[in-house]
Order: sequence, then C-alpha cells, then structure tokens
Amino acid sequence: MARRRLLLLLKPFDVLPTNQSDNIFHFRNPKVLKYLDNRRLVHKEAINFCQNILRKKLVDWEAVYRFNLSRPIRDVDLVVTIGGDGTLLQASHFVDNSIPVLGVNSDPTQAKEVEQYSEEFDASRSTGFLCAATVKNFEQIIDDILENHATPSEVSRMSVTLNSKQLSPYALNDVLIAHPCPATVSRFSFRTKKEEQSCSSLVHCRSSGLRVSTAAGSTAAMLSAGGFAMPILSKDLQYIVREPIAPGAYNSLMHGIVKPEELMEIAWYCKEGLIYIDGSHLVHSVQHGDIIELSSNAPTLKVFLPSHLIS
Repeated sequence: MARRRLLLLLKPFDVLPTNQSDNIFHFRNPKVLKYLDNRRLVHKEAINFCQNILRKKLVDWEAVYRFNLSRPIRDVDLVVTIGGDGTLLQASHFVDNSIPVLGVNSDPTQAKEVEQYSEEFDASRSTGFLCAATVKNFEQIIDDILENHATPSEVSRMSVTLNSKQLSPYALNDVLIAHPCPATVSRFSFRTKKEEQSCSSLVHCRSSGLRVSTAAGSTAAMLSAGGFAMPILSKDLQYIVREPIAPGAYNSLMHGIVKPEELMEIAWYCKEGLIYIDGSHLVHSVQHGDIIELSSNAPTLKVFLPSHLIS
C-alpha cells in the first residue's frame, strides 16, 4: 500500500457549553447537561478512535480544527472531516477538485434518545447527510480508500459572480440573497439564460429574498422552504423566491430549476443587500444596480458519499 498523507479537519469541542460555562444558567435541566456532556465525550472519543486507526495503518496525517483553516488545502491525498455536515462544508471551501473528502459523523443522532426526550428538549445530534463514515465503519472505509477500492463521487458546486467578479468560495449547499434586515422587503429581478441571445422572461420580485441551492443543499433549507430534494449527483440548481409578494399568476415562476447549461442572472434593486454563501459566515455586500450571476459552472467536489445516496 502506497503511503498517503491525510489532513484531519475536526469540529471544535467548544461548540457545546460545558458545566463551567458562564451560560450554564440556560441549561438548568440536569438531563440537558448530561446530554451535552455526552455529546462532547462521544465526539472526543470518535476523534481518538479515528486517529488510532490511522496510526495502525501507518498513515501520515495532520489534525487541525476547522476554525484554524485560513488558506487552501494542498499537498495531501485525502481530507477526513470529523464532525458532521458542517465540518465537511467547511472543508469544501478550502479544497479544489483534486483532493477527495471523506466525512465522518462523529456524533450520530440516536433515535431512542430523541424519542425519550421528545417532550423535554430536542435531543437530535450531528447531521451527517454527506458523511459516509461513523466509528462503526471508519476502518473498513479507510481501508477501501487507501487500497483504491473506493471511488469518490463528484458533487456539483455553485459559482457566484458579482458584477462579473468571481466571489469566493464556491457554494456546496446554497446561496441566499436578501436585505440585511429580514423584515425589509427585497426588490430584485431575475432570469435564466444560456447565452446573450437566448434568455427567459424577466421576473420582477418583491419578497424576503431569493434562495438557490445545489443538489447537495436541496435537502436542507431549500426543502424546508417548500422545495424538493434532488438526486445528489444532479448538476441542476434549484431556486425559490422566499415569501413572494406577487399576484397568483406569477407564483409558478417563483420556484424552478436552472439547468447546467444555463446561468441565473439577478439584478438587485434595493439600496443594500447581502449574499450569504453556505450559511451566515461567508457574506458579500450588494447594492442597487448590482448584477449577480449563479451557475453550476464550478469545480466539483470529490467526496466519498454514503452508499444509499448513490445506489
């Protein structure tokens, strides 16, 4: 087996409060405290377990916490994220389409626990929709990868340009364009086009914003907003106008698909606005008259997916 160099990207431990936290008064319920302590312990044990497996395989690896990433990841053969979908999402912002990613869900939701505490608090744990591994199957999956018996899938990402300037990073999940104040009505128009000579009709909107997702993001906020889940390997983008203020005749235009050969052009008509890429941490400002273009013309992400997503 050829020697490989891996980078482990870890969800930090401080995402959950400790018993010594200044905010502990928010968690007076001893069952909540026990649940949070257990989540932290399970995550820590998963990290130790994966590292021990890699030591046994004599693999070169380096571990970093996700908030320590500040530049593109290079010169590694594989990125292993240990946390959940959020940690894998963070990794996607720092890798091109040459380095594959394996997600390990370090703290899967336990159905019995959710049922037990359903009337007291939300006991769901880490979401690992894109994570192929847990501690139960990590060794087998890492063996398959190191022995070249597993092939990563190529998952579509979204390109975002503002006034013809490429914004960073490429979106793995979705893009939200909205006014900085969620109570303010956004004014914009959009159309899809293949080329300058072939454009769809211009749609004028007053709403709380516009959300556009990739296939990977279609099971998250898009689905909650009334969209539909797309096959994980689809190259389509899906859009939905949030809370449109429009005559009923236009409702059919408020939700649709942008095909791989098309791009979506948005003209912004508010004094100010924000483009959120993959959540609330990556934000770009827009102003009246700006033109935003979205398309799936972006480098794909190579990721080892759970078998049920690609079977």
